[in-house]
Amino acid sequence: MVNQDKYSNRTIPKISLHNFDTRIDTITAELVAAAETDGFFAVVEHGISWREISAQFRQAERFFALPDAVKSTVPFSRQNTGWEKAAQVRPSTGQPDQKESYQLQYGPAMRHAWLPEETLPGFREASLAFMRKAHAVSEKLMICLARGLGFDDDYFVRAHDIADPDTQTVLRLLHYFALDPVARVPDTHYRAGAHTDWGLLTLLFQRPGESGLEICPGRDVFTEFGLGDTWTKVEPVEGEIICNIGDLLMSWSDDRFKSAFHRVKTPRDPAVDYFGPRYSMAYFNQPVKSCQIQGPLKKYPVVSGAEFIHAAIQRNYAALEARKATNGELASEELGLLTTT
Repeated sequence: MVNQDKYSNRTIPKISLHNFDTRIDTITAELVAAAETDGFFAVVEHGISWREISAQFRQAERFFALPDAVKSTVPFSRQNTGWEKAAQVRPSTGQPDQKESYQLQYGPAMRHAWLPEETLPGFREASLAFMRKAHAVSEKLMICLARGLGFDDDYFVRAHDIADPDTQTVLRLLHYFALDPVARVPDTHYRAGAHTDWGLLTLLFQRPGESGLEICPGRDVFTEFGLGDTWTKVEPVEGEIICNIGDLLMSWSDDRFKSAFHRVKTPRDPAVDYFGPRYSMAYFNQPVKSCQIQGPLKKYPVVSGAEFIHAAIQRNYAALEARKATNGELASEELGLLTTT
């Protein structure tokens, strides 16, 4: 099955945010062009240093190095917060991703999802500081995306207000398990099966040398779930943030901006694939629950931020309806794990 995959040498655009205020028209044009085609682009000169990114990766490693018994005290919840391990099932594979993740939010949703300070000193403060840095970059991109659609500059910024108690924006820390390059990898092993993101815009932080991200553009409408067959490898580069359009923005733009399928490839060839532990961090810009969503052309009915997420869960559940947990229907917590990358 893996050998049937086709690859292209496509490259994704690289967009500099240097001198944002004076270059906003140029940046907007470049960003809109990327959003209308592959839906993926790399952001550079964005204001977050590699030292700051590396420091947050160290925080992630500290968390994942804890015993499972400790991490399980902050389990994944319906609030889209907390820790899970090999529990996220992709509709494209019907198998759980072989990874663990810890989802962080702002405000009340994290009330019971932080580990105690004495268990992981400094983790909460450092993570929230990094999240605010990521959000500052996100807001610059939101301004450009809003301009490209003819909305007011602050249109998407207001819809993703992290000070709102009903904010749904998430930083997801990810750890993909190492594999033995000598042993045969089972066909049912997937690091992250093909999927799209559900939010407005994702900012992905990667570490050089820890490859695996691949993209597959070609989606015409946000409700379309057929997979293409030509993949492009996106290698990690120090300091670059890989960004992609999510289903929410595809719908909000009346399908003008594209939400592309992507995956983290399962390593199978020691000569070319990375088998070691892989860490990444995804910042998902997701709207406050009460915001009203409709594109300028009104192609889709008005829905709230909460309704959009609920509908996305239903679509994914329908795709997995044939798959039952050993004790019956999928638990609501497992359904929740279908909502994020």
